[in-house]
Amino acid sequence: MARPRRTKMSSGQLASSEHSLAVLDDARALCRSERSSRDRKQKQRSGNHGWCPALLYMIFAAVVVMAVAYFLYVGYMETRINTPLSAPKVVTKTGLAVPERYWGTYRPGVYFGTRTRHPTSVVTGLMWFVPGHFQNNMLALRHWCDQGDDLSKYGWQVHDGRNIGIQTITDKHVILQTNFVKRAGGQHGGDWSARINVFPKNKKQEGGEASLLYYVALDPDDEESMLQPMVGTSHSLGSLRGISDSVGGFRLHVLNTSGIIIHHHLLSTKHLGLHMLKETVYKGLRVFQGKSEKDKYIGLAGEMFSHEDADRQPDLVVYQVTGKVPFEIEVVYESDSVTRRPGMLMGEALTQELNKYKEKFYGNFESKFSMEAKGFNTEEINFARAALSNMIGGIGYFYGVSKVLGEYNSDPVPYWKAPLYTAVPSRSFFPRGFLWDEGFHNLLISKWDREISQDILAHWFDLMNWDGWIPREQILGVEARARVPEEFVVQLGKNANPPTLLLTLHSMMAGFKQELSDDDYEYLGHLWPRLRAWYNWFNTTQLGDFPGTYRWHGRDPRAVRELNPKTLTSGLDDYPRASHPTADERHLDLRCWMTLASGLMADIARLIEKDPSRFAEAYKYLSDNTVLDSLHWSYAANGYMDYGLHTDDLELKRLTPNSEMKRIVHTAPKLKFIDSFGYVTFFPLFLQIIDPYSAKLGKVLDDLRRPDLLWTPYGLRSLAKNSPLYNKRNTEHDPPYWRGAIWINMNFLAVQALHYYSNIDGPHRELATEIYTSLRQNVINNVMKEYKRTGYLWEHYNDKNGRGEGCRPFTGWTALVVLMMGETF
Repeated sequence: MARPRRTKMSSGQLASSEHSLAVLDDARALCRSERSSRDRKQKQRSGNHGWCPALLYMIFAAVVVMAVAYFLYVGYMETRINTPLSAPKVVTKTGLAVPERYWGTYRPGVYFGTRTRHPTSVVTGLMWFVPGHFQNNMLALRHWCDQGDDLSKYGWQVHDGRNIGIQTITDKHVILQTNFVKRAGGQHGGDWSARINVFPKNKKQEGGEASLLYYVALDPDDEESMLQPMVGTSHSLGSLRGISDSVGGFRLHVLNTSGIIIHHHLLSTKHLGLHMLKETVYKGLRVFQGKSEKDKYIGLAGEMFSHEDADRQPDLVVYQVTGKVPFEIEVVYESDSVTRRPGMLMGEALTQELNKYKEKFYGNFESKFSMEAKGFNTEEINFARAALSNMIGGIGYFYGVSKVLGEYNSDPVPYWKAPLYTAVPSRSFFPRGFLWDEGFHNLLISKWDREISQDILAHWFDLMNWDGWIPREQILGVEARARVPEEFVVQLGKNANPPTLLLTLHSMMAGFKQELSDDDYEYLGHLWPRLRAWYNWFNTTQLGDFPGTYRWHGRDPRAVRELNPKTLTSGLDDYPRASHPTADERHLDLRCWMTLASGLMADIARLIEKDPSRFAEAYKYLSDNTVLDSLHWSYAANGYMDYGLHTDDLELKRLTPNSEMKRIVHTAPKLKFIDSFGYVTFFPLFLQIIDPYSAKLGKVLDDLRRPDLLWTPYGLRSLAKNSPLYNKRNTEHDPPYWRGAIWINMNFLAVQALHYYSNIDGPHRELATEIYTSLRQNVINNVMKEYKRTGYLWEHYNDKNGRGEGCRPFTGWTALVVLMMGETF
């Protein structure tokens, strides 16, 4: 692979060059001194007259060689950050090689949209507005999922990740239902149809107007693509023909199948970018005169091209349908490569397909999670189906380039172009891939559809660079980039993130051990070099200074405006660590992650007939409770804790009336345990590392249910009420995040661990069973209660009243409540 040429010297390289010149100056001085000495001795040995120039040339040559070697080394190190790992790809089939998952609702950041799993896919999507309804002094045109829209509720009720998706969207004045279903055939992923119903939110809105806008847009990088709007027919409000590299030739029809249509309009234009489709539509809206002078309405302008645009070939076509509520339209997509079809997928045929796949979804759901068998009622089962469907419906396909910065790079550099098939934490707030979230997501996804889950993990592992590092946040493509402030785009090459993908693999291992198919064996074989590289990366970059310890690197010791410098790499952000970051820190949670990783690596090595000894030995050492206790058990607090340079005697204070708040330390820090109970304290329990017969397990279980620590009627809070930083702001601008709130991913790990200890021999089995029953019920009841009250699953929950907080909908790891309900661990 070609390496980029260097264009300037870094400060380190400049220092090296100055050092080389100094060596040459010393050599010249030595020669002058030697010459003077020889002159005084009357040049006794004429045969030695040339030795000083020879020495000088030798030293000069050595310096040149050293300088060249240094520059080559640094140049090589600069390119490692964006050089892919030299190993076979884990993704062996994608795109049209997997036709049943080619088309899908793979645009989770919009309320409803479709695309293919192709880098330059044609995209389609829905916008809508209610005439007379404004937001921020503009027409309230809905498109991207946005908390600012303040919708009462939206989300999938049914989604299987393959064939069907049914969603309800409750806006201020109307309720929309989007129904999506596919029909296999042809060479480009088959046909699909969408039925969009508009209902009044209440009787007052019945007979009112609403406008639906359905669009088709081409990717600017698809140079051979084309859209050609066609005149509507007697049964079609509009149609178009198109060609795209991703799908070949196709046709799309917009049909009115129910209700009264007042008018319909078309926009044929060039878009401003796939991230600016809404802005393009805004530019294409016009005010039209109706039948009377007072009768005015908003419609699309028809053709809209700049004067300089000679070819007038659109890459965005939008169909607007304005009707009296309630009404219904259908969007029918047909691939030219389907040569024989039973008829258009519309009307009764569409209804039949939707019903067929919906019943299949219900049956599969019960067979996998046994909700009816466990006694849940219809409302509770519908909640669980919606939680799963929103996780599955949140799976997207992204393609693009990350921006990364390695320690040898003076400026950010582009990663390689890559696809990512992944679920997202939140369609409104985080509609992109996050590494540590994805491991939790796939605990549920893998139980629903293991093939989808394995494909997701494969895409993530294929993002690994030469060193074994995976960027923790994936901002791929213009739509994703447009929603992230620039200061958060660059990913730092020495920053880790919890290796939660291993949780999913660990969960899958039971199935692998029971029956390892040829496909599974091949999958693990392709995965192995990347797993090994990832494991090695953690073991070289995240080690602690003391033997047997680990620490999250990347904490800022100069963060004077933070009460406790954040540990973003841990995933727990502002969770209290040592107040003064140093190399002496020992992070308990990271050590537990590496224990899990070592055991999993040994298990996989045995399955695929690799040498497991190195990983088995590491697991034996890291899971040794005696060693764990010696490094992390605080006898003062009587619990497992982090260790580092720490003081609790500090505060945020404004030194002058107009200055920013800064941290003031009242008592000097000391090397000691950070004796605050919280999620980190219980990681040896969460990851099932504590010996079932250990007396310390009994103490940890007792602590888990103490109301003054983590226990609440709604789940486990993240930080104990008696902690000095409980619910404290970390800066004047940052409210508490992991300092008291209830997070469902950690509660899931707790429930899963309690289930494990309640089913294994040991003196604490009954206590574990008792706590398991109570905690599981508390979490399930509260998440369901808040869903019923608000219509959403939330990012986290208030530890005082159980109310949902943070962003919504958050059907990432909060959807793990489904596994708790089904007791599917």
